[in-house]
Amino acid sequence: MNTEPKPIYGDGNPETHPLTWRLSKQEHVRNADDYEALEGYAGFKKAITMPPKDVLEVIKAATVKGRGGAGFPAGIKWSLMAPNDGGPRYLICNADEMEPGTFKDRLLMEKLPHQLIEGMLIAAYTLEATQGYIFIRGEYIEAAQYLNEALEQVRAKGYLGDNILDTGWNFELYVHTGAGRYICGEETALINSLEGRRANPRTKPPFPQVAGAWGRPTIVNNVETYNNLPAIMLRGPEWYIGLSAGKSKDPGTKIYGASGKVKFPGLWELPFGTTAREVIEDHAGGMRDGLKLKAWLPGGASTDFLAAEHIDLPMDAESIMKAGSRLGTCLLMVVDETQCMVSATRNLEEFFARESCGWCTPCRDGLPWAVKALKALENGEGKKEDIDHLQELTRKLWIGKTFCAHAPGAMEPLMGALKHFRSEFEAKVVNAAAQNRDVAQA
Repeated sequence: MNTEPKPIYGDGNPETHPLTWRLSKQEHVRNADDYEALEGYAGFKKAITMPPKDVLEVIKAATVKGRGGAGFPAGIKWSLMAPNDGGPRYLICNADEMEPGTFKDRLLMEKLPHQLIEGMLIAAYTLEATQGYIFIRGEYIEAAQYLNEALEQVRAKGYLGDNILDTGWNFELYVHTGAGRYICGEETALINSLEGRRANPRTKPPFPQVAGAWGRPTIVNNVETYNNLPAIMLRGPEWYIGLSAGKSKDPGTKIYGASGKVKFPGLWELPFGTTAREVIEDHAGGMRDGLKLKAWLPGGASTDFLAAEHIDLPMDAESIMKAGSRLGTCLLMVVDETQCMVSATRNLEEFFARESCGWCTPCRDGLPWAVKALKALENGEGKKEDIDHLQELTRKLWIGKTFCAHAPGAMEPLMGALKHFRSEFEAKVVNAAAQNRDVAQA
């Protein structure tokens, strides 16, 4: 275990840490000239010398997977965008980072705003987009400020606006702050909110690639996803795939993180396939003195709890899925042995119940029922039937039975807790029964 915090950028080598190496040179790179002095906008300038279809082939060959949690390959997603008919085409960055325990996009936007903008310029050119939006959660006030300042610098350089760098391509990019709802992380709810509507998910199909913002072809990707594009354009897909060679089938690096009672909560750029043990012990310094790891969430609040015995799993999509969870955002939330799993799960379910958009009955009514049952167990008022009811909810609120993935995501930590720590739930019922007997005898 390390005895002091490790930097996110490793040794500061652009060949091994493409997302964060610039932070080894400066604490932050918010000035366009400083960014350009560190290979900034070189990937974009290379891209615009190529036909858009050739740039798309580069991204597809690199197999860039979405970094928002779903992990869908960006190149395939882009290839499904409707052909250009001469009308508006939109590009959106999902910067509505509201997943509990997730804070990677915030760092990228606050410290490297130009890297996100460059990635979006590459994507916009490839997709022949005419207008773009960075949809950012309203609480990220400083990130929005730095992005707006960076956009002004970029406009002054001629990288935004009409006839960008004499290519004949016109594109404008704006920052749009959200009103603070978790459901806006779902891409169609985000689009509804951007249009000024209630943030409810839409029926799919049609998918946004065909009919998205204002009924026009639209692509939505995550902050970290766009941040990968400049380095790929500079160094090629073979280099990108090689970053995780021997560790994982998932290519490239990932910003991993750890929160909870570890010695050094934080973020680190590491190759896909890095084990959970390496993240927790080598980078986060292990658990705080006197504490032991009991459980962990591999990628934010909407993933299944795993037990301490799973700590040697590679942190990639396939390995985590085989263990019964989901990779998500790769920011681990650790639970120590002094914490009650019933209370930890109830805390998460309260968040999800509050953030439901209320559009469909299973989610609107089912999540509060889960909270009610968990509170009863937590307060010593629960019955064995409450545990059975919770198990039943994990089936009734699962994929295909709700309008969007909000309720299934909410069920994941509950499923993991019941799978690995059911004895703690049952102990609450036993303790409650014993207390009731004592009261009756008194």
